[in-house]
Amino acid sequence: MGTPPDEDGRETQEVLHTVAVTPFYMSRYEVTQAEWQRVMGHNPSQFQDCGPRCPVENVNWFEVQQFIRRLNADSQPGFRLPTEAEWEFAARRLSKAARPHHNFADRGAFHPLPQADLGKDEPVQMYGDVWEWTQSNYNPYPGFQPLAGAVGEYNGKFMCNQFVLRGGSCATPAGHVRASYRNFFPPDAQWQFSGVRLARDAATS
Repeated sequence: MGTPPDEDGRETQEVLHTVAVTPFYMSRYEVTQAEWQRVMGHNPSQFQDCGPRCPVENVNWFEVQQFIRRLNADSQPGFRLPTEAEWEFAARRLSKAARPHHNFADRGAFHPLPQADLGKDEPVQMYGDVWEWTQSNYNPYPGFQPLAGAVGEYNGKFMCNQFVLRGGSCATPAGHVRASYRNFFPPDAQWQFSGVRLARDAATS
C-alpha cells in the first residue's frame, strides 16, 4: 500500500508499506440515487437530473453510516464501508481497459454519470464521478517523515476527526488521481462530489 518512490505525482505521505487484507467483497457499483431513496426515503443529491442510476452524492460520513445500518436491517447484514487499504487493493486490480471509461473533469461532463456495465467482473467507475468514503481515519502511514523545513497539509498535517476518501470525482483532473491518492474530509461535511461504495467481509456473504 502506498506509492513507489519513482511514481509520478507521489506525495511524501504515501509511504510504501505492507498491509494485511482479509478476504472481502467490493461492490461493483457505487450506491445509486435510487438505492439511497429506497432505504432513506429521500435523495440528497445535487445532480438529481443525472437520473436514478447515477451515484448518490452530497452525503456525509455519518449519513452513510445510517444508510448502512438501515440497509443491513432490511437485508442480509454485513455491508460496511471499505477500508482505504481494501479500496486501494481493489483499484490496483482493475483491468487497464476500465480506466478510460472513468468520468474525470477532462471528460467535460462535470457531473456524475450513470454507471455502465462493462461486462467485466470488477468494480465499475472506481475513479471519477464521486469521491468514495472509506471507514479509515486520515492518519500518517508507518514510517512517514515530514520533509525538513516544509509545511502544508500533505507534509505531516494529519488532522484529527478526518476520514479518507478515494477515487476522485467528475471535477478532478485525471492526472491528479492515482490508486494511492488520499483525500480527506470531516465526517459531518456534505459535499456534492462525495459518494459511497460498499464492501463486506467474505465470511458474511
